[in-house]
Amino acid sequence: MSARKMRLVADVIRGKDVEDALNILRYTKKEAASWLEKLLLSAIANWEQKNNMAVNADDHDLFIKSLLVDEAGMLKRFRPAPHGRALRIRKRSNHVTMVVENRVPLELDFAGDEEE
Repeated sequence: MSARKMRLVADVIRGKDVEDALNILRYTKKEAASWLEKLLLSAIANWEQKNNMAVNADDHDLFIKSLLVDEAGMLKRFRPAPHGRALRIRKRSNHVTMVVENRVPLELDFAGDEEE
Protein backbone atom coordinates (compact mmCIF):
# COMPACT_ATOMS: atom_id res chain seq x y z
CA MET A 1 0.00 0.00 0.00
CA SER A 2 1.28 3.45 -0.78
CA ALA A 3 2.31 5.77 2.01
CA ARG A 4 -0.16 8.39 0.83
CA LYS A 5 -3.14 6.05 1.37
CA MET A 6 -1.84 5.03 4.79
CA ARG A 7 -1.32 8.67 5.85
CA LEU A 8 -5.01 9.44 5.26
CA VAL A 9 -5.96 7.08 8.09
CA ALA A 10 -2.90 7.81 10.24
CA ASP A 11 -3.73 11.53 10.35
CA VAL A 12 -7.13 10.73 11.89
CA ILE A 13 -5.76 8.80 14.90
CA ARG A 14 -2.53 10.72 15.61
CA GLY A 15 -2.53 12.05 19.20
CA LYS A 16 -5.71 10.24 20.25
CA ASP A 17 -6.22 7.94 23.22
CA VAL A 18 -5.65 4.28 22.44
CA GLU A 19 -9.28 3.29 23.05
CA ASP A 20 -10.60 6.08 20.83
CA ALA A 21 -8.10 5.20 18.10
CA LEU A 22 -9.11 1.52 18.18
CA ASN A 23 -12.79 2.45 17.84
CA ILE A 24 -12.04 4.77 14.92
CA LEU A 25 -9.94 2.14 13.15
CA ARG A 26 -12.48 -0.60 13.72
CA TYR A 27 -15.20 1.33 11.87
CA THR A 28 -13.12 2.92 9.10
CA LYS A 29 -13.69 1.30 5.72
CA LYS A 30 -10.21 1.84 4.28
CA GLU A 31 -7.77 -1.09 4.06
CA ALA A 32 -5.11 0.92 5.88
CA ALA A 33 -7.32 0.94 8.99
CA SER A 34 -6.99 -2.83 9.47
CA TRP A 35 -3.19 -2.64 9.15
CA LEU A 36 -2.97 0.24 11.64
CA GLU A 37 -5.31 -1.55 14.05
CA LYS A 38 -2.97 -4.56 14.12
CA LEU A 39 0.00 -2.26 14.63
CA LEU A 40 -1.71 -0.42 17.49
CA LEU A 41 -2.62 -3.67 19.26
CA SER A 42 0.98 -4.79 18.88
CA ALA A 43 2.25 -1.47 20.29
CA ILE A 44 -0.01 -1.85 23.34
CA ALA A 45 1.24 -5.40 23.92
CA ASN A 46 4.84 -4.22 23.56
CA TRP A 47 4.23 -1.44 26.10
CA GLU A 48 2.87 -3.99 28.59
CA GLN A 49 5.78 -6.34 27.92
CA LYS A 50 8.29 -3.52 28.40
CA ASN A 51 6.86 -2.92 31.85
CA ASN A 52 7.18 -6.65 32.69
CA MET A 53 3.41 -7.14 32.67
CA ALA A 54 3.35 -5.50 36.11
CA VAL A 55 0.87 -2.91 34.88
CA ASN A 56 -2.23 -3.03 32.74
CA ALA A 57 -2.48 -0.69 29.76
CA ASP A 58 -6.11 0.17 30.60
CA ASP A 59 -5.13 1.80 33.90
CA HIS A 60 -2.50 4.19 32.53
CA ASP A 61 -4.36 6.17 29.86
CA LEU A 62 -2.19 5.32 26.85
CA PHE A 63 -2.17 7.62 23.84
CA ILE A 64 -0.46 7.70 20.45
CA LYS A 65 2.47 10.05 20.95
CA SER A 66 3.76 9.94 17.38
CA LEU A 67 2.78 8.18 14.19
CA LEU A 68 5.00 8.44 11.12
CA VAL A 69 4.32 6.95 7.69
CA ASP A 70 7.28 6.93 5.31
CA GLU A 71 7.75 5.52 1.84
CA ALA A 72 9.59 2.23 1.51
CA GLY A 73 11.10 0.41 -1.44
CA MET A 74 9.09 -0.10 -4.58
CA LEU A 75 8.63 -3.26 -6.65
CA LYS A 76 8.80 -2.38 -10.32
CA ARG A 77 6.96 -4.58 -12.81
CA PHE A 78 6.02 -4.35 -16.48
CA ARG A 79 2.63 -5.03 -18.02
CA PRO A 80 1.95 -5.63 -21.69
CA ALA A 81 0.19 -2.81 -23.51
CA PRO A 82 -1.30 -2.50 -27.01
CA HIS A 83 0.93 -2.14 -30.09
CA GLY A 84 3.83 -4.07 -28.54
CA ARG A 85 4.50 -1.54 -25.82
CA ALA A 86 5.00 -2.12 -22.09
CA LEU A 87 3.63 -0.10 -19.19
CA ARG A 88 5.44 0.24 -15.87
CA ILE A 89 3.66 -0.82 -12.67
CA ARG A 90 5.00 0.46 -9.36
CA LYS A 91 3.95 -1.62 -6.34
CA ARG A 92 4.49 0.79 -3.48
CA SER A 93 5.00 -0.02 0.18
CA ASN A 94 5.56 1.97 3.35
CA HIS A 95 7.15 2.02 6.81
CA VAL A 96 4.99 2.96 9.79
CA THR A 97 6.50 4.07 13.12
CA MET A 98 4.14 4.32 16.10
CA VAL A 99 5.07 5.48 19.60
CA VAL A 100 2.62 4.80 22.45
CA GLU A 101 3.06 6.56 25.79
CA ASN A 102 1.19 6.74 29.08
CA ARG A 103 -0.33 9.88 30.60
CA VAL A 104 -0.62 8.44 34.11
CA PRO A 105 2.87 7.99 35.64
CA LEU A 106 4.02 4.50 36.49
CA GLU A 107 4.43 3.57 40.14
CA LEU A 108 6.69 0.54 40.19
CA ASP A 109 7.34 -1.20 43.51
CA PHE A 110 10.86 -2.50 43.98
CA ALA A 111 11.65 -5.19 46.55
CA GLY A 112 14.48 -3.14 48.11
CA ASP A 113 12.34 -0.05 48.74
CA GLU A 114 10.05 -1.55 51.34
CA GLU A 115 10.34 -0.21 54.89
CA GLU A 116 9.31 -2.24 57.90
